[in-house]
Amino acid sequence: MRKLVVSTFVSLDGVMQAPGGPDEDRDGGFEHGGWSVPYFGADMGPIMVEQFAGMEALLLGRRTYEIFAAHWPHITDENDPVATKLNAMPKYVASRTLDKVEWNNSHLLEGDVPEAVAELKQRSGGEINVQGSGNLIKTLQQHDLVDEYRLLIEPVVLGSGKRLFAEGAAPAAFRLTGAQPTSTGVVYCTYERTGKPGYGSFDLENYAEKAREVNIVGGTTST
Repeated sequence: MRKLVVSTFVSLDGVMQAPGGPDEDRDGGFEHGGWSVPYFGADMGPIMVEQFAGMEALLLGRRTYEIFAAHWPHITDENDPVATKLNAMPKYVASRTLDKVEWNNSHLLEGDVPEAVAELKQRSGGEINVQGSGNLIKTLQQHDLVDEYRLLIEPVVLGSGKRLFAEGAAPAAFRLTGAQPTSTGVVYCTYERTGKPGYGSFDLENYAEKAREVNIVGGTTST
């Protein structure tokens, strides 16, 4: 089965809306568009190249598709690995309003989106990557279709906006498989799906036993 990966910028309070510009997405009167730009330092470039290198297909919502399609086809420099990859790879678009997509190798998903994405994951091929596309991500989360998150966690609190994890997401557990800080305070974290969440308790009755298990002594820990 193909892996479905969500890659996105996210604030410390979980906002992913309009990281790239003031008018990217003003839904709900959002006034913080472009909040990630001040943290895009020189060491972010290799991270972005790495993100795009592994993907073999792109899955986009309508708004993100239109933003990408207005920009990337005009970047024709053969030495730009991101543009070359994006312009050539298959791109699948979830939209209720578009009746055609013209960017090279783009395809509209037909019928029910969760069913279409589940079928797409069953096809032969490599990684499917979702960029931006907050409404689409919410649908994917509700139907438990995300296998991995690659998050660029920015050192900023916005207080409002569309959250990466909204109410209705299917419960899921993940393990951290990579964490890379940058010079501007961004932390690039990769989380891989492991299954359903586990549960326990830190009630006073079993706290002492649990404390001994993790060697909590005098307010410190040593494992």
